[in-house]
Amino acid sequence: MAFWLVKEEPTHYSYLDLERDGRTSWEGVRNPLALRHLGSMKPGELVLYYHTGDERACVGIARVAGVARAADGAPRVALAPERRLARPLALAEIKADGRFAGSPLVRIGRLSVLPVTAPHWRALLRLADATAPSRYSGTRPSRASRRSAVARSSGAA
Repeated sequence: MAFWLVKEEPTHYSYLDLERDGRTSWEGVRNPLALRHLGSMKPGELVLYYHTGDERACVGIARVAGVARAADGAPRVALAPERRLARPLALAEIKADGRFAGSPLVRIGRLSVLPVTAPHWRALLRLADATAPSRYSGTRPSRASRRSAVARSSGAA
């Protein structure tokens, strides 16, 4: 599974707008590289929603709900909200963390649609929300932690 990040000005279409609408079509992208990334998205993949402008922060997680092509052949992606992050994760905080030095978010700041590696995805979620459910973290709980959870639920210690 691939992970993505999309950027939008919150005064144009915020994550709260996405939650209110339940789904939106992501289109109107003009940059050729961003278009290529948009065209690479697949249903079910997870997307960090980033507010540009004065906020400059990751604020939520969306899911690719569908893909299509416009009449002109440009890719369109339907996004649906998954959940808000526990707190906005500011770009300044991301840039200050050396793990993200090679990330397109840091290197290519004006790109509106970009891939996020699985290690970066996990690190971003840990920074923004230490209690992120494992289904969003891009990893499964270890076998030992699953056994421990089963033991706790069955009353064994």
